[in-house]
Amino acid sequence: MAALQAFTMKKIVLFASGSGSNVENIAHYFKNNQEVLISAVFTNNKKAMVLERCDRLELSAFYFNRQAFYESEVVLGALRAVQPDLIVLAGFLWMIPPYLVAAYSGSIINIHPALLPKYGGKGMFGMGVHRAVKASGDHESGITIHYVNERYDDGAVIRQERVRLLPGDTAETIAKKVHELEYYYYPRVIEQLLEKK
Repeated sequence: MAALQAFTMKKIVLFASGSGSNVENIAHYFKNNQEVLISAVFTNNKKAMVLERCDRLELSAFYFNRQAFYESEVVLGALRAVQPDLIVLAGFLWMIPPYLVAAYSGSIINIHPALLPKYGGKGMFGMGVHRAVKASGDHESGITIHYVNERYDDGAVIRQERVRLLPGDTAETIAKKVHELEYYYYPRVIEQLLEKK
């Protein structure tokens, strides 16, 4: 029975650059799920708070620099060693290089804190997105979960969820509303995608 369970277990790798709040949320969601394993967390920032969270959550962490990511196959080798069914970007700020997109086509997903195609592209992340939404006067914001291709925030949309904005909302309150959507929907979409693999 144990061999069968190991055979059917789905593995995910998380990529993060910052605090890792989405990493922690996903880890808690799958904590008691015997069919899903977070194999590792990959980060391009050795000072990122996500590494502290990995220690606390007892998750393996792998740090790489720009040269390892863009000019070698070190990261690809590390991924092949753990054989993920799905690669999940959870606050990862670098563009995924073409060799990784090709190696894991249809198996890399990202979450963006706005309703793409609005407020996407290079440099659009974190509070910068929420400030842009506030400045626009839009009456709604939300999240977009999408596949990753070779361009920022351009891959096929998997799911969008919306939240209504009020005239009194600030960039900070918009961020809070969007985070609530992220924390609820991202792990559930991950689970649904794994069920299809």
